[in-house]
Amino acid sequence: MPSFDEVLKEAGEFGRFQKRVFFLLSQTGITFSSLFASVVFLGPAPDSFWCRIPGAAELSERCGWTLEEERNFTVLPLHLGNESVTGECERLDVTWDTSVSCTSPLARHGNHSTGSLPLAPCHDDWVYEEPRSSIVSKYDLVCGNAWMLDLSQSILNLGFLAGAFILGYAADRYGRILTYLLSCLGVGICGIIVAFSPNFTVFLIFRFLQGMFGKGSWMTCYVIVTEIVGSDQRMVGIVIQIFFTLGIIILPGIAYLIPTWQGIQLAISLPNFLFLLYYWVVPESPRWLLTRKKGEKALKIMHNIAKHNGKFLSPHYSEITVSNEEVTNPSFLDLVRTPQMRRNTLILMYAWFTSALIYQGLVMRLGIIGGNIYLDFFISGAVELPSAFLIIVTIDRIGRRLPFAVGNIVASISCLITAFLPEDIPWLKTTAAMLGRLSITVAFEVVYLVNSELYPTTLRNFGVSLCSSLCDLGGIIAPFLLFRLAAIWLELPLVIFSILAAVCGVLVLLLPETKGISLPETVEDVEQLLRDTKLSYASLEAESSNIAQERCCISCNSLLEKTSHYLSQSIL
Repeated sequence: MPSFDEVLKEAGEFGRFQKRVFFLLSQTGITFSSLFASVVFLGPAPDSFWCRIPGAAELSERCGWTLEEERNFTVLPLHLGNESVTGECERLDVTWDTSVSCTSPLARHGNHSTGSLPLAPCHDDWVYEEPRSSIVSKYDLVCGNAWMLDLSQSILNLGFLAGAFILGYAADRYGRILTYLLSCLGVGICGIIVAFSPNFTVFLIFRFLQGMFGKGSWMTCYVIVTEIVGSDQRMVGIVIQIFFTLGIIILPGIAYLIPTWQGIQLAISLPNFLFLLYYWVVPESPRWLLTRKKGEKALKIMHNIAKHNGKFLSPHYSEITVSNEEVTNPSFLDLVRTPQMRRNTLILMYAWFTSALIYQGLVMRLGIIGGNIYLDFFISGAVELPSAFLIIVTIDRIGRRLPFAVGNIVASISCLITAFLPEDIPWLKTTAAMLGRLSITVAFEVVYLVNSELYPTTLRNFGVSLCSSLCDLGGIIAPFLLFRLAAIWLELPLVIFSILAAVCGVLVLLLPETKGISLPETVEDVEQLLRDTKLSYASLEAESSNIAQERCCISCNSLLEKTSHYLSQSIL
């Protein structure tokens, strides 16, 4: 019986069918990255806000005050009494008397200095002056509640973490396409509920769930794409990252055109319902079907792939080799039970953690250049585009490990240089930081591909999801690490980033090279990878040595012939 890779070569490793599936599933990257970065436009800080004294709405209506006049009566006396008080988080704890004069409601307190009037903390009576609505004004995430905006992003990352474990496990047990479709449905439903949440608690619950389902859809679509193409075409795993960046670039345009946070939330959530149509055009992964002893279904899908690619499978392809490995439900112990699997898992987990920590740390440190949030966010996303093209150009020529290692090493050097450059040349510090971000983005995108290539089909989705969960952990830690260490020394976080990246650059060289190698089907295939890599390098060295010896012999023979010729001429 032929193996799956043999059948795939005859059906077409990257024909019309795979290109269509790749393009359709890649759209998931746009919606996922929009969800990932949406907090920037869902929760921008209001231009200004102030605390309204209880009963102010009735007083304003009775006296015919404008909002500006009400603010002057509320904030100005407060500021005159104490210049350090802005009126944002505190208010005068007095009763307005409008029976005396609407132009001087504090007349009854005329014998007292405004500085001696009692103050009270503001709780839920804020008035916001902002051009667009946001979750900050909707749920009063200011003053003592400002930390809740950060909590909303942390909750999303926790959802990503939960999705990596729960839905990664589900994809390996119940199937890729089923998990993908249910995840897309969950993202859409939870996104709608988030947009119309009656309170912040409901908002957080369903934002967590949206993050969980979002991670499930993104990781599963990535695995499906890598499993239906040949070993020479797996750079599609890098190309799909471009769609993630496109989502980052498109998001500010959506936010610019839609004036409300609810509209933005719906715009990034509703497209997920369209992905449910993939049920009729995207099949289950035939590799996964083989691991579940469903060879007939896998062969039927392969015939369909061949038909769409304009090819036909040989008549003797009545069966495909089915994995002899016992089918079990994946667990963490499966990822560390054997030596090579253990080494791969630990290194990849560290690589995911480091890439996410440094990437988000550099983004937060570099900040947004200028004052136009839409333009600056667009530019910050565009910086990432060259990384994918660099990988595409190099990955099939020099392999995976070298770009992976170089990306981390260059990021390490860039962070160290940025830390010790003087402050009087900010353009050079910015350039070095940009180079660091570009380099760590290269490493970030390569780890996606390498991770999927270093696990057997039975554990691939679970392995990718589990290792990438360290990415979410890095994203949670990044802001705390950045701001806490910066309080000690502004450039200290960059030194830490440099050390982490340098260690990662060395560790990834211990991984086996997967260029041109078929995806492993069993744990034994993974254990064989490193031995194959060593044998490959040994054969290359032997071949180089033989070539050198042949060249040496040719040179010696040529020299002897020339010497003989000259001696003959001399004798004559």
